[in-house]
Amino acid sequence: MDIRAVVWDVDDTLFDYTSADRAGMRGHLAAEGLLAGYASVEEALTRWRQVTDEQWARFAAGETTFEEQRRDRVRVFVGEPALTDAEADAWFQRYLGHYEGAWALFPDVLPVLEALATSHRHAVLSNSSLTVQERKLRVLGVHDRFEAILCAAELGVSKPQAAAFLAACEALSLPPQQVAYVGDHPEIDGRGAAEAGLLSVWIDRGDWRATVDPPSGPHRIMSLAELPAILGADTRFGAPSSFG
Repeated sequence: MDIRAVVWDVDDTLFDYTSADRAGMRGHLAAEGLLAGYASVEEALTRWRQVTDEQWARFAAGETTFEEQRRDRVRVFVGEPALTDAEADAWFQRYLGHYEGAWALFPDVLPVLEALATSHRHAVLSNSSLTVQERKLRVLGVHDRFEAILCAAELGVSKPQAAAFLAACEALSLPPQQVAYVGDHPEIDGRGAAEAGLLSVWIDRGDWRATVDPPSGPHRIMSLAELPAILGADTRFGAPSSFG
């Protein structure tokens, strides 16, 4: 069955979240005078990413809200569990000022969106919130390229649950067999989409190669330039994947 639509993850797939987060937190920690508590900047950034991953896992499992996972990231990271909601929110907002200043798309994003603009429909499915991702996509200049934007905070279900992927297919009025999903996480995105019946494409941005075995379901690509060939798109752009 022909693939008629592509559903996209956002963070570390279209948007270089990791680089923006690291640059933003580096600036924020310096401004807050918090680097003295760590042996190096790298140690502080590693700790922030660890706390972020832990709290996101709780949110994805339905154990906390989107807003509370942000507040708990702050409380755990600064080691002050008694911080009020207002204090934690203020700390996070100060961080966002630094983080948003580093926002950027990956360089392979606009070329592939242009190449697939007439051959495929496009949507977004993210484990974030609609408010966050809609604003991000607008700032990055790609919001209007997607006819549907779905996020876990509003759906009430998160990837890798099949219901999240099927909700995206329903929003497009297409069966899963006619939809491809592109995401950067080998399990949450790659295996999750494959098990939900979509054509699953894992974009390996480089963080996973040394730590996990590739899941068997998804196609694995190293650049979005490989995507049109996998979709069978009628375009001169792209090259076949060597990973399958």
